[in-house]
Amino acid sequence: MVNQQESSPININPPSRSKNVFSDIKNFLINTPKKPTLIKFESEETRKEYNRRVLQRVGIDVNKNFVLNVHKIGVNAPVGYIFNELLNWNGDSTCWPNHVAKVERIDNNIENIEILPFGFKKSFLGMNLIPLFKLHSIRIKSTPDAFDFDNARYLLYDCTGGYPIGIFVMYVRSPIEEMGEIAQSQLIFAVSFNFYGKEKEANRLVNKIWESVHNRVTSNVLNRVKQLSEWRLEKMANDMEYL
Repeated sequence: MVNQQESSPININPPSRSKNVFSDIKNFLINTPKKPTLIKFESEETRKEYNRRVLQRVGIDVNKNFVLNVHKIGVNAPVGYIFNELLNWNGDSTCWPNHVAKVERIDNNIENIEILPFGFKKSFLGMNLIPLFKLHSIRIKSTPDAFDFDNARYLLYDCTGGYPIGIFVMYVRSPIEEMGEIAQSQLIFAVSFNFYGKEKEANRLVNKIWESVHNRVTSNVLNRVKQLSEWRLEKMANDMEYL
């Protein structure tokens, strides 16, 4: 057995872990993501067609919901590995701003999650606080169907709380060659806004500042998941090579 210190250096570094609110702001709000992830469309019609495919793929009524944002990043790691990372989501400060928006699993369960502002659950300065988001699982697709061409797995949530989203999906699949995708897996986050029951008006009414914050945080989260996953796999391969 070769001493680990003698093994070849790992080319990828893990993302830094946030230690407090200020490092959360720096890492997830101020930092410019290495890879852009927000999918942009040439026309509104193209956007609507893409949104329709996303909703149909996860079994959501396209007549009641409108996907506002879709973010995608390629990750050089197996689909199953990345999906297991999503199942373990607990607000780890490496890939999530957990000091600003604390993730709390209900009964330590991935099916029901609350996102708490700065970790405050019940009250702050005498005021009762509503969770930023309350996620209730609609469906967790852990095994692809036999007819699935893209090896897809996903977690689909209904979201309520201080800011009503509607639905939120974390989706991972194999690359589609026709779309020019090269990486071993494609990780996708999508949100459908329910602006107080006015889903169809979400794109016009949602606060643009909030939307820009959401896009920056989501992009940094996806970049960090990519970096952490690829670093772990390279580290494992490196350790196995020199055993």
